[in-house]
Amino acid sequence: MKLTAKQRKFCDEYIKSGNATEAYFKAGYQIKSNEAARANASRMLTKANIKEYIETRLKQLESKKLAGAREVLEYLTSVMRGEQTESVATAKGIYDNVPVSAKDRISAAKELLKRYPTDPLTKAQLRKANADARISEARANVAERLGSEGDDKLDELMDKLIKESDKK
Repeated sequence: MKLTAKQRKFCDEYIKSGNATEAYFKAGYQIKSNEAARANASRMLTKANIKEYIETRLKQLESKKLAGAREVLEYLTSVMRGEQTESVATAKGIYDNVPVSAKDRISAAKELLKRYPTDPLTKAQLRKANADARISEARANVAERLGSEGDDKLDELMDKLIKESDKK
């Protein structure tokens, strides 16, 4: 993916504006007419190394924009601990760097506990939800394989399983 400095500049400008002709000029290419610049810029966008560079850069930029799970958990933890501040508007004015409210701290704590359940009831609910999801996925797979006539067979099979589990 070897690019010249001008090609790299063209790609970066194209990513910013989405306009190939404009990016062509900003990259420093000298051309007399807009039509020729448009044609050359369009041709550049078909080159494999240019396309690869643009795709790679777009993926990098996208990953930087999205918060990862760890970043979200760290932020929620800092809110819960009261390490974050906010701006608050009142009738008397706007106050900056006000510690987050107790309500926000409690909300952050609840969000964290959803991800790391500690009480037995929550753990049991999580196990049940996972089991229900597995059952639903299995039903969908069977229904997909058997088609429309499979619904009756599937219901019959599920009824047998329920009866067996009730006996235990």
